Amino acid sequence: MDDFQGGSLRVAVIGVGLMGGSLGLAAREHAGATTVCGYGRNRDNLELALARGAITTIADSVESAAAGADLIFVATPVRLVLDHVRRALQAAPSHAVVTDVGSTKGSLMSGLTDEEQRRCIGGHPLCGSEAAGVANARVGLYEGATYFLTPGTHVDPAAFQLLHSFVSKIGARPVAIDPEQHDRLMALMSHLPHVLANVLMTQAGRSSGPRDALLAAGPSFRDLTRVAGSNRRVWTDIFLENRAALLAELEDFQVGLRRMTEALATSDADALGEAIAQAAEDRGRMLTASTLAPGELFRLVVKIPDRPGVIREITVALGDANINIEDIALHHMSAELGGALTVYVGGENVCRQAADLLEGLDYEVITGRAVE
Repeated sequence: MDDFQGGSLRVAVIGVGLMGGSLGLAAREHAGATTVCGYGRNRDNLELALARGAITTIADSVESAAAGADLIFVATPVRLVLDHVRRALQAAPSHAVVTDVGSTKGSLMSGLTDEEQRRCIGGHPLCGSEAAGVANARVGLYEGATYFLTPGTHVDPAAFQLLHSFVSKIGARPVAIDPEQHDRLMALMSHLPHVLANVLMTQAGRSSGPRDALLAAGPSFRDLTRVAGSNRRVWTDIFLENRAALLAELEDFQVGLRRMTEALATSDADALGEAIAQAAEDRGRMLTASTLAPGELFRLVVKIPDRPGVIREITVALGDANINIEDIALHHMSAELGGALTVYVGGENVCRQAADLLEGLDYEVITGRAVE
């Protein structure tokens, strides 16, 4: 799947805004892309993208952009992603991989057929900017960012390897995750904070104080409301796409809010103090858990059968355990013998943890340093 014409990568970007434009810049600068074909509805925007070097050619349709590409990024609003992904898959070469950058994944992946899942892998980079549009695109936008990948059960291992490699080359940290789990996580960590920021900002806007609440506020208020009033159409779509998960998180939040309200109403200092202490403990634990283990590069060679779901099971299991896959390679022998998946991780302890996890899933694993 990574046998490109002339050994170079051909990329297509459907929707050339901040995210798509930055992908184009990074693809050319860091991933060896010689062509980046862009498509969007606004011709002036595409001309600007061309002038800035975010794309090298302009297409007149989704299909023409995808037709000559090896890797296709759909960076359009979430309500349009599934349709654009399907159109790209139909028009692209048989080896091409299609992905997206939307913040909801469940509806996309469940809407694909088994065959479409072979070459489409959901993607969601956790980065961005309050300044939208290709005029604000920059080559380093993805550097250091967690980049969620949501492979389907029937994903082609070579497709996953290509996308994982690209994400790593542009400086992001690829993490495989189940699509539904992704949406629940985003409902809590991203979508709920946007709801709360909007509500709090509206409440502040009704304040009858002598000065504007935002101008008079300290950093806590400004930090909490930084995302309030984000793009109306984009966030309406995201809220509705992730409606079930967001409703569940809002209900949980209301439970916690009622507890704080009751503690204040009864002047229960112990309950208030315990809530503050629990929040501090939880935050400290999460920050510690998200720190990558230092150390040298180690490899795990995993013997895998030739059946659907193996790559997804392994990569998602490692992602769930917060084990960062530094690189990945697949050697397929035959349908009868299966193959060997080589996973590279940082640190001997992380390698041991990964091996224990995979052996617990009944995989045969051999470990060692990447360079002996």
